[in-house]
Amino acid sequence: MYNNKVLDHLSNPRNAGEIPDADGIGHAGNPVDGDSITIYIKVKDGIIDDIKFKTFGCGAAIAASSMLTVLAKGKTIEEALKITNEQVAEALDGLPPQKLNCSNIAADALHDAIKDYKNRKK
Repeated sequence: MYNNKVLDHLSNPRNAGEIPDADGIGHAGNPVDGDSITIYIKVKDGIIDDIKFKTFGCGAAIAASSMLTVLAKGKTIEEALKITNEQVAEALDGLPPQKLNCSNIAADALHDAIKDYKNRKK
């Protein structure tokens, strides 16, 4: 069901965990299947210096969260806001069709973390 890249991110998730003193924390969830993603970001000079995730959900949700952190780390806030769920799925070489809408919500959580970061800066 999952390709090798998805299985790799599921078996060896990158940047799993949380950042206790995060500059921004974002959440996304899907009430239909119960997937829940929390993204933590540290921002230095407008760049995502560190990013971690905690995900409760299926393998696709965990792999998408892991891949999102790889895509976002080192990006400016503006660049990170342009990351889409579709780009996360493409970076994973695709997800099963039944998982695209329910489990691929990591970019939504990132965007929420950036919104939180911006609100804290005000």
